[in-house]
Amino acid sequence: MKKVLITGSNGLLGQSLLDLFLEDNNFEIIALSRGENRYPKTKGYKYFNIDVTEFEKLEQIVISEVPDFIINTAAMTNVDTCEDNKEDCDKINVELVQNLAGLCEEINSHLIHISTDFIFDGKKGYYKETDKPNPLSYYGLSKLKSEEILINSCIDYTILRTILVYGKVHDMSRNNIVLWVRKMLSEGKEITIVKDQFRMPTYVEDLALACKVCIEKKAKGIFNISSNTLLSIYEIAQQIADVFELDKSLIKSISSKTLNQRAVRPVKTGFNLDKTQEELQLQLNPFKKDLQRFKENITGS
Repeated sequence: MKKVLITGSNGLLGQSLLDLFLEDNNFEIIALSRGENRYPKTKGYKYFNIDVTEFEKLEQIVISEVPDFIINTAAMTNVDTCEDNKEDCDKINVELVQNLAGLCEEINSHLIHISTDFIFDGKKGYYKETDKPNPLSYYGLSKLKSEEILINSCIDYTILRTILVYGKVHDMSRNNIVLWVRKMLSEGKEITIVKDQFRMPTYVEDLALACKVCIEKKAKGIFNISSNTLLSIYEIAQQIADVFELDKSLIKSISSKTLNQRAVRPVKTGFNLDKTQEELQLQLNPFKKDLQRFKENITGS
């Protein structure tokens, strides 16, 4: 039996990982998050209410539990908030990873870490794992720093880079693009969406499965996880409307320049998924196909 510790277990990916791992008797799960446990099942795993940036408390749990794998889903991911609160951003996106790497070295544990397409400048798109990063925002820089910590460490690590993660779990503290577009359109509200930024959204169940596969295969290094079709964010919103049978005429396109966002976003990201599909044997689909699966999961039709 493998023992897996999950940081950020109250989040979208954290709860999705609990859903996946608790179905499999080959895993013993330790879940860490701040505040009350938001996951509906209370049995079959251990939960610790902890601020993972408090190193002494984190160290105490990790050293006493001695997990075989740590999956780090904890992060500050709001790009503009990171730009305005660099110290807080560094604390969780960089220092936590440094601390986890040190603990993994001490107990000989494998660290699986979630990263982002925002480490790239967006000038070309379809990025390979080996392409040179050039972040435009402080968020992207913080995630690049976290990757470099692992690359320069002597521990076993896996970095999963991903894009615009969406999905739904029991108790959501944050929104995501699919739920937001669906809610606004279902309420008959007009929305404005950028037409000049391009992404490959990621269904959270696929990202959770990738984490599990990496454990089962003991996969090391960097892997890209996302859907396989590059779309403008405007096209993404249109496909959400199509799948959920909502009024597309409520979606208005705008350019990024009109938003005056605090942090600069890359224009075109997206991943080359060849390595992931070959080495992890994961089937990664067009966004619309994943969206249909998501709709069936939450509506039953």
